[in-house]
Amino acid sequence: MEVLQLLRLLLTTTMLGLSQTVNPFVAQQTPPDPCYDENGAPRRCIPEFVNAAFGKEVQASSTCGKPPTRHCDASDPRRAHPPAYLTDLNTASNMTCWRSETFHHSPHNVTLTLSLGKKFEVVYVSLQFCSPRPESTAILKSMDYGKTWVPYQYYSSQCRKIYGKPSKATVTKQNEQEALCTDGLTDLYPLTGGLIAFSTLDGRPSAQDFDSSPVLQDWVTATDIRVVFSRPHLFRELGGREGGEEEGGTGSTPYYYAVGELQVGGRCKCNGHAARCLRDKEQKLVCDCKHNTEGPECDRCKPFHYDRPWQRASAREANECLACNCNLHARRCRFNMELYKLSGRRSGGVCLNCRHNTAGRHCHYCREGFYRDLSKAITDRKACKACDCHPVGAAGKTCNQTTGQCPCKDGVTGLTCNRCAKGYQQSRSPVAPCIKIPAINPTSLITSTEAPADCDSYCKPAKGNYKINMKKYCKKDYVVQVNILEMETVANWAKFTINVLSVYKCRDERVKRGDNFLWIHLKDLSCKCPKIQISKKYLVMGMSENSTDRPGLMADKNSLVIQWRDAWTRRLRKLQRREKKGKCLKP
Repeated sequence: MEVLQLLRLLLTTTMLGLSQTVNPFVAQQTPPDPCYDENGAPRRCIPEFVNAAFGKEVQASSTCGKPPTRHCDASDPRRAHPPAYLTDLNTASNMTCWRSETFHHSPHNVTLTLSLGKKFEVVYVSLQFCSPRPESTAILKSMDYGKTWVPYQYYSSQCRKIYGKPSKATVTKQNEQEALCTDGLTDLYPLTGGLIAFSTLDGRPSAQDFDSSPVLQDWVTATDIRVVFSRPHLFRELGGREGGEEEGGTGSTPYYYAVGELQVGGRCKCNGHAARCLRDKEQKLVCDCKHNTEGPECDRCKPFHYDRPWQRASAREANECLACNCNLHARRCRFNMELYKLSGRRSGGVCLNCRHNTAGRHCHYCREGFYRDLSKAITDRKACKACDCHPVGAAGKTCNQTTGQCPCKDGVTGLTCNRCAKGYQQSRSPVAPCIKIPAINPTSLITSTEAPADCDSYCKPAKGNYKINMKKYCKKDYVVQVNILEMETVANWAKFTINVLSVYKCRDERVKRGDNFLWIHLKDLSCKCPKIQISKKYLVMGMSENSTDRPGLMADKNSLVIQWRDAWTRRLRKLQRREKKGKCLKP
């Protein structure tokens, strides 16, 4: 009796606090959020303690007045005893009671079923009777909205006979979720107004450390409460019991069950992540979740807040769900327990589908083919720049992610490998686009008896602008346009690898379009007669010489090797046509 009165006092105080009205003339201030302290740090918060049964509908398997009787008539408010009276507002001076049908034979089970509409953490269940307290009563709970039921508590003077339970049992940490049976014979009087007050945590060993006991947290959780009355107390007179009841018989004494108030004291279950429960659009009761949680019971982390696993809040730790660190480059992430453990249980989030050319668990570096622009923060959309490695000069498409330097082929330089290094010259080969310039000192090949004047006289024909006339054209065995690719020295000769681009005259079957060689004596090169540059186009006019040692074309003082001019194309085609008409003189 004292336990129930204490619980009621706590519940009444809580409900009175809710009903206080606010003075409209007092300046309104936004109340602080209980889920965060004055510095904005998260902390555990729980909904208020309420009578979860208040105003809710109770399903009764039997109600007096269906059909109407002399004592009960649903159409007459004075004689109506509907289940709604179980959860309405009752006072000491106005106690309304639900009442079952009147039974005249063997005991009938009568069931009261209450749906809480959501998971609650139930602290107590109490029943105040308008009839004598039943001899045997069972309280059950459901955690899945009435699909399955488990026993919460039994009351009976014959615990082992009725429920197969001993009347006295000790609860240990190994059986904290076991329903007990209490011998209720000591609390039979008065005949009306008896009480049943069941505390879910009383006598449970882990109750003192509830935050650390998942077993008890599960034990107090319920979505529905069911009360089953299975045996009445029958009295012939105030001082004695009906004969034969010890053996289970009830004679013909009529009886009924009547309850004035059903209370379920507890809190809306939000796992420490909400301070209140609200109605959603479908009028279902849900938690007003904080700490980056969501769900009917704040029982999971919000999307993108998977950097550590969801946990229930405790008095010591709010266990707020943390956002993944993706440097603003991803919208989704997942949790990885292995990484979480390796990090010392600090971070387990893995970013998914990194954008803006980033990669990595936290989208914290640039993906292949891109490098960091250090002038921008890693969170910038343009933090990664394309490597843009040259398709010919670079040895690959992946550059250094810090400097942006592409891997260059031999002889190639530049951030994107787009030019030849010092001492190298461009070639037409995609394999070796830059080749080393040979270290040649042509003057060392000239004998001391040869005076510089000879060189001037020798090179004189190479100076000035040449007119390509019909006479000169006809004297030569071949007239071709070539591209100089590379050079190497063979004895006293310079061997140029060339590509013959156009053939304007040819009396030598070896002269055809494609790769070939051009031989020039180093002595001529020393006098810059002719003056040759790699990767330039030249007009070559000369005589055929058959040499097994030097296959290809040969240029000497009787040859003409001049850097190509596009204006010559038309002139040479005209001379080519005239030659075909027999206009050339015989050599």
